[in-house]
Amino acid sequence: MNKEFTIVIEQDEDCIYIASVPELEGCHTQAKTLDELKERIKEAIELYLEVESDLIDEVPLEFVGIQKVEVAV
Repeated sequence: MNKEFTIVIEQDEDCIYIASVPELEGCHTQAKTLDELKERIKEAIELYLEVESDLIDEVPLEFVGIQKVEVAV
């Protein structure tokens, strides 16, 4: 069975890519390249679901989207 997950990719000040899965709380990884990041996040998702096997059929959150919000600082 295959499931599809949305990932959010950011880049830190050291040019390291960071990926997280909004539907799976605490599921994230990092890498120096986008290709490496893609492989690592797939592995992180598989490991997450292995440990949390009850979530395979029922993901607790559904990803809706990302928006920017402006605030005064």
